Amino acid sequence: MDKNNKNIVITILETSDVHGNIMPINYANNSKRDLGLAKVASLVNREKQKNPNILLIDNGDLIQGTPLTYHYARIDSSAMNPVIKVLNYLKFDLAVLGNHEFNYGREILNRAIKESEFPWLCSNIILKDSSESYTGKPYMIKEFEQGIRVGVLGLTTKYIPNWENPANIEGLAFEDPVEHAKKWVKYLKEEEKVDLVVVSYHGGFERNIETGEPSEKLTGENQGYELCMEVEGIDVLLTGHQHRSIAGKKINGVLVLQPGTQGMLLGKADITVEKTDEGVRVIDKNSELLDAREVLEDSQVIDMIKDYEAKTQEWLDQPMGNIKGDMVVREPIEIRTKDNALIEFINKVQMEYSGAEISNTALFDNHSPGFPSDVTMRDIVSNYIYPNTLRVLRITGHDIKAALERSAAYFETYNGKEVRVNPQFSNPKPQHYNYDMWEGIDYLIDISKPVGSRIVKLERNGKPLDLNAEYDVVMNNYRAGGGGEYLMYQNKPEVKDIPTDVSELIANYILERGTIEATVNGNWKVIY
Repeated sequence: MDKNNKNIVITILETSDVHGNIMPINYANNSKRDLGLAKVASLVNREKQKNPNILLIDNGDLIQGTPLTYHYARIDSSAMNPVIKVLNYLKFDLAVLGNHEFNYGREILNRAIKESEFPWLCSNIILKDSSESYTGKPYMIKEFEQGIRVGVLGLTTKYIPNWENPANIEGLAFEDPVEHAKKWVKYLKEEEKVDLVVVSYHGGFERNIETGEPSEKLTGENQGYELCMEVEGIDVLLTGHQHRSIAGKKINGVLVLQPGTQGMLLGKADITVEKTDEGVRVIDKNSELLDAREVLEDSQVIDMIKDYEAKTQEWLDQPMGNIKGDMVVREPIEIRTKDNALIEFINKVQMEYSGAEISNTALFDNHSPGFPSDVTMRDIVSNYIYPNTLRVLRITGHDIKAALERSAAYFETYNGKEVRVNPQFSNPKPQHYNYDMWEGIDYLIDISKPVGSRIVKLERNGKPLDLNAEYDVVMNNYRAGGGGEYLMYQNKPEVKDIPTDVSELIANYILERGTIEATVNGNWKVIY
């Protein structure tokens, strides 16, 4: 601090979309990776040595996403939530609700909030019966030296009802974050008399940061650009949800930041202010991303979760059964271009436990390894990485065709050389999980044709699918709610709800049979 001009630098540190990553490992094989809160802790401690004026914020999607957090939520939650334990140790100032906070159910979420030695903020997720914020706190204020007051408003994407299991969000209303920001930013400035306003929004940008051109369909899932343009008085906008790496940018004078995912990066914003007789003036503001590769993991973090980790590793190594044949993923793009044993198997499991004769599922990301000959729980959760449950919807043949066309948009129009993924499914965030593959129908996708006209064959039991008839189709709850722009599923009759996690169903299916035969009936493929 410069005593002559009374300048002070306030440093904001942001994590977002950590998704339960604490240990710097890949749980599929325990190989080392430069990610996780143990690494972030070292970055945070380094920054605290540089500047005591720290505001430490988690921007959501914190408590779900790894086998460690799954084991805690579903198998053994007798101790404190391990992720919360680490944030308490690091003395986080606050956390904001993300959409994945609801995945393990409200009991696990409410307990995490209660165990936290910091407030959880969210203005726009409302208890319907009281019209109050779900977390009880829309904002918080932290006072720094010279009496400088910083107000932080928490907001969350309003699109959660399109993805989440309805039981997990019962009694909640998801209101427009922009309208809440207009109300509370004004309140913070005029009533609370804060000197700086930080908005921590678990959502991303719906438009190109540089040009303002739409970068996705304007569904309301991501409203970061709108917040910067329409809400007066925001100094810093912290974002997430899209897993993007954004720093050094301003929109309409608002400094914006987004620190990727899994604790690979820590977002840092430095705000230099001057305290004068007339008030506080912002002299400069800039942002950067700190890389987990720069530091070693914090040994205290490793030590405080060693018991959780040991139990998780033991659970992951439990043998489930054997695969006779080949279910290994070698090239993800090949898995998505023709029927294969891994996807056919998952669809068979879904059909078995639901009773439906038609099923769809996805290869969720390009890190899915498939199943080796000897299958453990580690293999199952490495492939089925979300805590999804199953729902059976009654939909028409027209709906099936529309859904197939939506999936077919995953591919770029064939260029005569190679099959390539449509950038809309990879930027700004990889969305491989939004490409579905089906069992129980026969179809061809012709990617030489334009998007919307690619399903050139659609049959069931050797006959053209009756587009006017109704069919019971099993899919995961995310998809059944219309997630991934599968709007044809919204508001369709629900025939059955299977509340057990799909990964558990897969484990049970293998345990019951001991040996699984890899089969491929060739019911679909991509042509060009």
